[in-house]
Amino acid sequence: MLMAAPALADNVESALMPGQVIEGHAKWEDDCTKCHKRFDKAAQNTLCQDCHKDIRTDIAQKQGSHGRFKEQRECKECHTDHKGRTENIAPITELTFDHKRTDFPLQGAHADTKKIECKACHKPKTKYREAPSDCYSCHKKDDKHKGKLGSACADCHTDRNWKEFRFDHDKTRYKLRNKHVEVPCKGCHENDRYKETPMDCYSCHKKDDKHKGQEGTKCEECHNDQSWKKSPFDHNKSRFPLMGKHAKVECTKCHLTPAFKDAPTDCYSCHKKDDKHKGAYGEKCETCHGAGDWKTITFDHDLHSQYPLRGRHITTKCDSCHKGHLYKDKTPADCNACHKKDDKHKGHFTEKCERCHTERDWKVPLFEHDHDTAYPLRGKHRATTCESCHRGLLYQDKTPTACYACHKKDDKHLRRLGTECQDCHSLRDWKLWDFDHDSRTRFKLDGGHKGLDCYACHRAHMDKKVETSSTCVSCHKKDDKHEGSFGPQCDRCHETTLWKTVKRGSGIFRGR
Repeated sequence: MLMAAPALADNVESALMPGQVIEGHAKWEDDCTKCHKRFDKAAQNTLCQDCHKDIRTDIAQKQGSHGRFKEQRECKECHTDHKGRTENIAPITELTFDHKRTDFPLQGAHADTKKIECKACHKPKTKYREAPSDCYSCHKKDDKHKGKLGSACADCHTDRNWKEFRFDHDKTRYKLRNKHVEVPCKGCHENDRYKETPMDCYSCHKKDDKHKGQEGTKCEECHNDQSWKKSPFDHNKSRFPLMGKHAKVECTKCHLTPAFKDAPTDCYSCHKKDDKHKGAYGEKCETCHGAGDWKTITFDHDLHSQYPLRGRHITTKCDSCHKGHLYKDKTPADCNACHKKDDKHKGHFTEKCERCHTERDWKVPLFEHDHDTAYPLRGKHRATTCESCHRGLLYQDKTPTACYACHKKDDKHLRRLGTECQDCHSLRDWKLWDFDHDSRTRFKLDGGHKGLDCYACHRAHMDKKVETSSTCVSCHKKDDKHEGSFGPQCDRCHETTLWKTVKRGSGIFRGR
């Protein structure tokens, strides 16, 4: 019996088959034409792609591992069949397979094959090409957002490190600036709520609101994102512009309660505790004080009082005159009221200090000794301090005018020339004296008397005027060799030039 030619050929080919095909090709094992075309080896690739249409599409579109070969290759070069039912004709190893030729090149942490095995992404009993390339398919279990941000993980995260993200917040409707850049995501996105997150300040900062809502919810009117504590609020646009020291005062010093709008603008409301006057001058502090410095007063004493300040009074502290901070209608205007403690005269003068003193300097007197007393100052007396003559600072009706009263200690003559100093001495200088014995006394000095010391004749102490006797014997009694037998008139025989010379014609020996 003869067999048909095609049937005979099939039997022959089956008999010549080198071995069993893999389990996936087993159903076509008896039909060689499914994979082979007689006498045309080049057609085998086409036959493979007739079944593996997805591979054909990859090659045509140059995608996937098959579409990225630089030159077209025979399928059998990598996938050789007829090696048994259980043979793996698509062996993939690190040595034979380059993942860069796939639609999912391994980068970052994915490329670390020591940590990530192929089976971590390629599940058993599935084709390698069927492994998903989107992040969420593998990382769904790692999604801390629990699906609330969708499945496009790559929008925020990188393949280098799961915790490293590259999300650009500035591309959203809310750009991050200053302190907001440092805030962790969950600081604003509570409970992983990212979509429809409110953008107004109060939604996040309600818990930080020290004003407890009394200033509204527009935090940005006073605060900025640089620092919560540094307010850009322009106080000068309010009803109370900040001037002087007020510009440096902390808000809470004046705004004692969170209700800033209700803060008083008058001085006394804040400075009542600083009022040294204890309310005696009312509550309008600005009448005397300025915002520059509490201690620097703006009160014009000349304009607003009956006591204009002059000289040293201008620099004198207020409380030096206004004791107990009493100013109005209680501060005396007379000198003695303030300067009684400074009165070196101990009340011996009247209480009108201004008669002698001025406001320029307490120690520079205005008193004119020449015009206001009966003792004009001349010579050295003009440079002499008051207390040199006015002992115990006693001035009125008690200071003597006689020289000796002051110069007793200076009397080198020990009163032998009396106490009328002015008879010999001048006011120009104590050591300058101009006494002329010949013209101012009844006893002219001649002969031996001219060279004598004053004390040779003036031996006795005199209280006032000099009353020394002009007779010879009053001084020369000790020199009288005659022991008084010729009387006290020595000049009858003797001359002043020389004691031993006797006058001629004196008649001293007549009658003998």
